[in-house]
Amino acid sequence: MFVFHWIVGVLIGAVLLAALARRLRAPYPAFLALGGVGLAFVPGMPSLGLDPELALALFLAPVLMDAGYSTSLRDLVRNWRPIAGLAVGAVAATTAAVAAISLWLVPDMPLSAAIVLGAVVAPPDAVAALSVLAHVSLPHRLATILRGESLLNDAASLLIYRLGVAAAVTGHFSVAEVAPAFLIGVVGSLVAGPLAALVYLRILRRVEEPMSTIVLQFSAAFGLWIVAEAVELSGVLTVVSFAITVARRAPGQTTPRLRVVSNAVWETAIFVLNVLAFVLIGEQIGPILARMSPEQEFAYASVAAAVVATVILVRIAWVLPASAIRRLGFAGTAADDSRQARDLGLGAGFAVAWSGMRGLVTVAAALALPEGGPGGGAFPYRDLIVLTAFCVVIGTLVVQGLTLRPILGRLGLQDSDPVGFEVGRARAEAYGAAVEALRDDRSEAADALRREFHAALAEAEAHEEGLAPEGLPTDEPRRRAVRAARDRLLALRRSGSIGDDAYFVLEEELDWAELNATPRAEA
Repeated sequence: MFVFHWIVGVLIGAVLLAALARRLRAPYPAFLALGGVGLAFVPGMPSLGLDPELALALFLAPVLMDAGYSTSLRDLVRNWRPIAGLAVGAVAATTAAVAAISLWLVPDMPLSAAIVLGAVVAPPDAVAALSVLAHVSLPHRLATILRGESLLNDAASLLIYRLGVAAAVTGHFSVAEVAPAFLIGVVGSLVAGPLAALVYLRILRRVEEPMSTIVLQFSAAFGLWIVAEAVELSGVLTVVSFAITVARRAPGQTTPRLRVVSNAVWETAIFVLNVLAFVLIGEQIGPILARMSPEQEFAYASVAAAVVATVILVRIAWVLPASAIRRLGFAGTAADDSRQARDLGLGAGFAVAWSGMRGLVTVAAALALPEGGPGGGAFPYRDLIVLTAFCVVIGTLVVQGLTLRPILGRLGLQDSDPVGFEVGRARAEAYGAAVEALRDDRSEAADALRREFHAALAEAEAHEEGLAPEGLPTDEPRRRAVRAARDRLLALRRSGSIGDDAYFVLEEELDWAELNATPRAEA
């Protein structure tokens, strides 16, 4: 019973921390990380425990599924060079630099363990960066690059991570032996993911209930990761390619009700996974600190501080010298206008360089290490790696995460809102098709719909250069009418004229009526 009460208290505390983060327009993982620090010093904290082999599947599979589903394949292809430079080049450079610093500070540390530490702290976290970007105006191309990086850098870092773990545990490693299997695994993952997506979509056609569909979504995420790892494919690439394929094909066969419910469930699940990850790593920090002597505390603190500084400086050193920043693609293309190319210069490079917060991936990789220590455990220097990973997460989330929004505000990065233009043009075509579909229907209901679509079409066509308006002409009258209907419905319920069953039926009906208003205008 105590554990249950404790879990409820942790979740309530996480909700309050997330609310504080939203109020301050800061990344909520930063506050969850600080909460994890507090849990490390709470006496009598219950032991939840987690099998290290399950850590990556539990935390990464659903996060990658969610991120892959919302990723634009077109934008990934258009920006492949800067994304590859960050997702592969920056990860490799960070891993090498961290390994070198670790070996210098801890000469007895095996090279394989130092490489594992570098791979653990190398990949920035999508959730942390995007929770900041949601509150600032950032050029669409930079946001796309950051999303693409966070989606693909996990594959590079986890590949290095797994090779390092295998070398540390077995004491043997050969590039000649590993390279063929690696190439087969990459190609196999990029083939297996889309093939699994096609099978999944055939199954999805036979499932209509939202609850069953959402269970199927999570089962696909976890099951695909587990099977891919079991046959020595890349879980990251398999899940990501699966999610991107489903995202391209599923919208035509999913209902609006399912999309609304599914989005809410997945957002909640990602939040709970972040909470659980920081709770679990906070739970491990306390015993680690208790086992350390004063000399070890100083040595480990020195390593952690050096690694935090290294991951921040290496990312800056990787991005900025590319200046500006043509080699990584930030300076614009021939199709960009001169103002956009100027805006996407050194300031944009610094924005990308400073958006390197670590989070869930680093925590999950640290938790997945086999438990043990030098001279008697499964993995050498595990305590040092876990403690350093936690300090990197805390350091980057606090130093970079809490300063990113004001820095971006000072940089004043802007673009010509390409998404807005696409929305405006596509809205005009979509509502034009809607009006055409109602042309031969002379019923009163069709006439009312026709007038609504005509108003939306006129608004979209009249807006300057096709840029999408903030809302539609019918949005405010619709909300006003629905509010009046809700007030009347509540009065009927309070007076006893209708029961709760009737009330809930009509409440859902009004919810859908209100959801017809433009979400962008409501936000």
